[in-house]
Amino acid sequence: MLDADEFDAWFRLLETPGLGREGARRLLASFGSAGAALGASRAALQELVGASLATALGSEPEHLSERLQAAHAWWRGGNDRHVLCIADADYPPQLLDYADPPLLLYVQGHVGVLGRQSLAVVGSRNASAQGLDNARDFSAHLSRQGWTIVSGLALGIDGAAHEGGLAGPGGTVAVVGTGLDRVYPARHRTLAHHIAETGAMVSEFAPGTPPLPQNFPVRNRIIATLSRGTLVVEAALQSGSLITARLAAEAGREVFAVPGSIHSPLSRGCHALIRQGAKLVESAQDILEELQPAVRVPVATAGASSVEGADTVLDALGHDPATLDALCARTGYSAQDLSARLLELELEDRVARLPGGLYQRRGRA
Repeated sequence: MLDADEFDAWFRLLETPGLGREGARRLLASFGSAGAALGASRAALQELVGASLATALGSEPEHLSERLQAAHAWWRGGNDRHVLCIADADYPPQLLDYADPPLLLYVQGHVGVLGRQSLAVVGSRNASAQGLDNARDFSAHLSRQGWTIVSGLALGIDGAAHEGGLAGPGGTVAVVGTGLDRVYPARHRTLAHHIAETGAMVSEFAPGTPPLPQNFPVRNRIIATLSRGTLVVEAALQSGSLITARLAAEAGREVFAVPGSIHSPLSRGCHALIRQGAKLVESAQDILEELQPAVRVPVATAGASSVEGADTVLDALGHDPATLDALCARTGYSAQDLSARLLELELEDRVARLPGGLYQRRGRA
């Protein structure tokens, strides 16, 4: 993860007025790091981003020191607070599938949860009672099968999805459109606290960022690409949920939609998605069958005191690298028991420990 000096350079680069993510990526691709980009000559910068931005990069933006101080204060506020840059080993690799990944992520909670198999569940803020029940029930069922539920902490379907995710070992991740030093909407303050305790709160916006309308469509691309697929429970024809679904499809993710009454405006968005090729689903099992995860291990009972045999752990590991948190979610075993068994498998040369806290089966396992 970043140290303080590296963070300052990233913060300064991304806070340069007018530069934007595209300009920042251009500089990072050319110079290799935020610090090197800021230390480059004006001529070199001008060649890449033009004269006005080269000048802006050479002068400190207004209020930068206050914003940077607020970011450091948030970062130092607890051991559960992390800042990940795009080059960090803990950065979620699935976000790199998208052409516009966030360059810096603020995380409160457990970084490892970002690497789990996950499904986005989104929908209307003004959901019906049935829609809220569907979002909660779908999410709870999937969480009990080890899937992490990703949503945006908004009122309505998002909140119900998070509640359902908290009901199982898969847990939940909230991707928000504000800085992590504030909760929006305020009535979800307790919910956000529970999410940070067991899962993760995520934002690409620096602490101190208020709930600006333009930030929420931007955060939707993280919700869509962090997940294996997106489930839309209820949505009007003009809604942010349909933006999330479109972004998911563009990134090669699956899109699912729950059908509803032809008389309900909140069903029209889902029906439009189905006409466009989204999978119609009536149960969480429909989603599990469609995604066909490489690992479908039954979740063990909570509080299992030991790990019996290697097969369950190796089956849960599959053939792709996985974090300890991901394996805990897949098997239901405690981190202590699972770590002990992984060490045994490592000594038997059946599992390899990789950088970034990852584990992978060896070829003969």
